[in-house]
Amino acid sequence: MTELLKKLMLTSGVSGREHSIREVIKNEITPYADEISVDPVGNLIARKKGNGKKIMFAAHMDEIGYFVTFIDDKGLIRVGNVGGIDTLSSAYTTVVSEKGVYGVIVPSDDKEIPKCENLIIDIGAKDKKQAESKVKIGDFFVHAPSLKKLCGTRYIGRPFDNRVGCAVLIEALKKVKNTDNDLYFVFTVQEEVGLRGAKPAAYGIAPDIGIAVDVTSVGEKPASPVTKVKIGGGATIKVKDSSVICSYEIVEKMRELAKKNKIKYQDEVLLRGGTDTGAIQNTRLGCSVGAISIPSAYIHSVNEMIDLSDVKEAVKLACAVAEEI
Repeated sequence: MTELLKKLMLTSGVSGREHSIREVIKNEITPYADEISVDPVGNLIARKKGNGKKIMFAAHMDEIGYFVTFIDDKGLIRVGNVGGIDTLSSAYTTVVSEKGVYGVIVPSDDKEIPKCENLIIDIGAKDKKQAESKVKIGDFFVHAPSLKKLCGTRYIGRPFDNRVGCAVLIEALKKVKNTDNDLYFVFTVQEEVGLRGAKPAAYGIAPDIGIAVDVTSVGEKPASPVTKVKIGGGATIKVKDSSVICSYEIVEKMRELAKKNKIKYQDEVLLRGGTDTGAIQNTRLGCSVGAISIPSAYIHSVNEMIDLSDVKEAVKLACAVAEEI
């Protein structure tokens, strides 16, 4: 799992530019799927054929980042945000463009937490001409990817949101056996900018059941919404978030499966934020939905934190859903 996470974490893929991470995932899953396809918006879809219930699992490939809006005479680069940026943690960190150009994020004012439009990327250019030889308007940047081991089974890095969800689906796809269910493992695009990839994928698949796999907050800051979810407490079974109220029968069945298979789990109610579950539920005539989440601290910062034990429990739960629901 650690080696898989390293492959996924160290490959960039901002929303709308997921081609590199898609190829990494495709190479991992091709030997284990009956069919592999890429739809018109860029979702990667792997199918394990069956005659039973049609179940769609979804984990988004994309990550948050920046796009270039302006280059000034000094060669400094103005940016806009792609998804929700934690600008406090962004200051003075390393970013890298889709073309491999490195720079540092600099706030235009050190006296207050900056807005994204007041962030500047300095690539070390001496003037506008030199900057424009490396960077163009509309280029995308992400925070430099990383993965570091902490105490025990805990890791920090980025972007755990949501490469860790992709890792769960990859491992589940490899491990699932003995089921008549018709399984679709979908690695979606552009979740961070409005759940855009999951909707057309669900429209094409028309699943009976949709299950998203993503990270969830553990309320690590004093000002964060209160939650009982803890890192190291196991995978979570989502009840609701801002985008969805999960189907009662799916939540109950997932709890039953977790208890039956001795899977460590927590119940999750997320007061802010959403996942692909919401888009899947409302597509075509709709379907029953649930979600599996991996507890994570410091989401959307440059150093997100997870516990590998929770990831392994999430894989077990995804397999149980695929085989037994």
